[in-house]
Amino acid sequence: MDSLTQLTLGAAVAVVTLGRHSPHKTKLVAAGAILGTLPDLDVLLDYGDVVSNMVLHRAQSHAVFYQTLLAPLFAYLAAIFCRQRQYYWRWLLATWLIFISHSAIDAMTVYGTQLALPFNNQPYAVGSIFIIDPLYTLPLLIGVGLFLQRQHTPAGYRANMLGIALSSAYLLWTVAAQWQVSQIIKQALTAQQLNYQQLLVTPAPLNTLLWRFVVITEHGYAEGFYSLLDADNSLTLHHVATDPTLKARYQQLKSVQQLAAFSRGFYNLRQQNGQLLLTDLRMGQEGSYAFEFVIDSTSGMPLAQLPMRHNSDTALPWLWRRALGQRLPSPYWPSDQ
Repeated sequence: MDSLTQLTLGAAVAVVTLGRHSPHKTKLVAAGAILGTLPDLDVLLDYGDVVSNMVLHRAQSHAVFYQTLLAPLFAYLAAIFCRQRQYYWRWLLATWLIFISHSAIDAMTVYGTQLALPFNNQPYAVGSIFIIDPLYTLPLLIGVGLFLQRQHTPAGYRANMLGIALSSAYLLWTVAAQWQVSQIIKQALTAQQLNYQQLLVTPAPLNTLLWRFVVITEHGYAEGFYSLLDADNSLTLHHVATDPTLKARYQQLKSVQQLAAFSRGFYNLRQQNGQLLLTDLRMGQEGSYAFEFVIDSTSGMPLAQLPMRHNSDTALPWLWRRALGQRLPSPYWPSDQ
């Protein structure tokens, strides 16, 4: 999730664990917020190339085993910062819960979080919530804000608890909505007699009304959108043909193997203007992907990450109109779609 969500979640968990025991409420919130952002500092590490930097983000720093090992140290530092060494064991619990909740909410996104290192490197990704979702973050933010405003009253503590309850309820809603949309899409694809090998269903940016889906087919892949406010369950698909010989030719390249495993098969290889392009199909949409790399076809080394194509003047209005049930093609699709 985004940094604001993680620092707010960390602060909220710290308040739940120590809010009734700390005379230094502001320091308590600050310590929780700092602890909540620590796992994401792995983004500062350079693993040698842009593909490795992507697939190794949310790795060791997000693994439960390593978080458990490091929690005593950071709990001690937090207890000193808040002048609460007498509550070290509560700080240990708070620190561990903050680290675990950070990784857990990250695993609810589609990116992939390697929770089980060093025992296995499987990236866990439920994909039911977008990396930025105001309806998840705002209850936490308001709850922590009210706690700070009413530091010496039970009402502030209850407000924080309510914020956590509401955000958790919303998270459960995202899972239920994803399941419901997945069933609708599967039925619609069956009705269209489309044979597919894999299906990915994940929310569009900033909401859980509009959902994007990707299907891997025999001849390539297809993308579409479904809104919970659509009048019916019919689907419009944008089909993309792929060259199967490219995957066969380059499947032994390290970068291709890395992204193939990390994306769980939702990737594409294509050639454009003499360049070999490697794309993660899970994040962004056709014509505007978040992770697309130029690969040296001889050495397999990633040469560069391509910038994501943005067109906010048309994309944002389309997003909200499509979420409200207007059946409009993506602004990034070819005009004949």
